[in-house]
Amino acid sequence: MSRRVKVSPLPRDDQTNGWFLTMPGGPPPPPRVLTGEQKADWLVIGAGYNGVAAARRLAELRPHQRIVLVEAQRVGQGAAGRNAGYAIDLPHLVSVDDLERGRRQMKLNRIAIRHMDEIVRTFQVNCEWAQRGKIHAAATPAGARHIEAFARDLDKLGEPYTMLDAAACERRLGIGYYRMGIFTAGTYLMQPAALIRGLAGALPQNVDLYEDSPVTAVTYGTPHRAETPQGAVTASGLLLATEAFLPSFGVLTDRMFASFTFGSLTRPLDEDEVRALGGEGDWGVIPAMRGGTTLRYTRSRRILVRNVVKYAPEVYFGQDTLKEVRKHHERSFRARFPMLPKVTLQHTWGGSLGLSRNTGLVVQKLGDNLFAAGCQNGVGVAKGTITGRAAAEFALGENSELVSDILTFDAPQRLPPKPILAIGARLRIAKAQWDAGAEH
Repeated sequence: MSRRVKVSPLPRDDQTNGWFLTMPGGPPPPPRVLTGEQKADWLVIGAGYNGVAAARRLAELRPHQRIVLVEAQRVGQGAAGRNAGYAIDLPHLVSVDDLERGRRQMKLNRIAIRHMDEIVRTFQVNCEWAQRGKIHAAATPAGARHIEAFARDLDKLGEPYTMLDAAACERRLGIGYYRMGIFTAGTYLMQPAALIRGLAGALPQNVDLYEDSPVTAVTYGTPHRAETPQGAVTASGLLLATEAFLPSFGVLTDRMFASFTFGSLTRPLDEDEVRALGGEGDWGVIPAMRGGTTLRYTRSRRILVRNVVKYAPEVYFGQDTLKEVRKHHERSFRARFPMLPKVTLQHTWGGSLGLSRNTGLVVQKLGDNLFAAGCQNGVGVAKGTITGRAAAEFALGENSELVSDILTFDAPQRLPPKPILAIGARLRIAKAQWDAGAEH
C-alpha cells in the first residue's frame, strides 16, 4: 500500500555560506536540474557527506544499475558545506564514557578519512585538504579541567597526544588567549564546500547527480516515487540522506530535531596581518567546553569563528538572527585577535544540524526497499561519510564488518512532546553557553 507525503519544510537557500562563496576556482558551472519522468534502480535524496557516500557505494556494488542522487540546493551550499571544515578521527565529545564505543567510532572515522583522502588525491580535489590535527584549547580553569579529563580518556584509549601550555598554544596559534591545550594529530582540515563538491564530482559513471531539485513530495510504495518542481523519479529502492530534514519526509518525526550552528569567515589576511598573527601555518581549535568557540586559520589566510547554537524546529532562521550572531562572532574574534584590528568578518551563515536525544545514529530500514541514514549530531564529515557507506551496504543486504560495526551504535531515542522538547533544548543550549564563559 502506497503512502504519499508532502515534504515540508524544505531547505531555504539564503546565499550566505562563506565557504561556498569563496571556493577555490570560483563558482561551479550551472547545475544539472532534474526534469521529466526518470527511472532508477536506486534513488538517494540528499547530497551531503552521507548521501554522496551512499550513492558511491551503491554504484560500486551495483555497477550495472542506475543510481540517481538528488539535492535540493547546489552541492556545498547546504549543511555539508557549512561546517567548520574538520574531518575528526577521535570521538568528538570531550568525555569518552564508553571506551569500546569510542574505539569503534575511531576505527570507522579513520576508514572514512582514508576513503576521502584517496578520492581527494586521485581526483586532485582542490579543497585545502591536509592532515593538520586539531587543538582542544582552554581559556578558563573549567576548560582546563576538561582538557585534563580528555587526556585521561586518551590514555585509556591508548591514543597519543601532546599537552600544550599557554606559551606553546601561543607559539602554534599566534594568539595568547588560551592557558592550556591538547594536540592530536589525526584530524584533517579542509574547505568543506569545496570538499563535498569534489566528492560529488568524483562519483562513478552510473550515478546521475541532479542539483537545485528539491523533492516536494514522495510516494512510498513499490516502487517509490519522488516529485520535484520540474520532474519526478521512480525507483525500486530509496535511501533518505537528508539529515536535519529527515522528519520533513514523514519519518523519524519523534526521534530527531533540528538546530542551527553559525559561522563567520573573515576576508583574507594581507602580508602584514599574516606576520602580525604569527603562528605555525594553518590550524584548527576546538573549544574545551560545549558552548565554546571553534576557530580555523585556513590555507587561504582566512579566519573562521564558529559559535552560537539555536534550536530551530522549522529548520530556518531569519536575517535578524544573523545580525545577532555576527555581533557574538565579532566579540569572540576581537577577544582572540587584538593584533588584527582592521580584519573584518566578510560572511556569516548558519548550518542545520540533525540531532537526537541520546546522540543516536540512524541506519534504518523503514519499509520495503526504503532506508534512512543520518542524524550525525553535528560531526558529519567523517561520521557522515562512513554512515552513508554503511547504509548502502545495509540496504543491499551486504553482511559486512562495516554494517556490523555501524549497527552496534544506539538508535535515536523517542523525543519528549514538542513543548517540553523546545523548553529543554533552549535551556540546555543557554546553560552550555553560560558555563563556557570566556570559552565562548
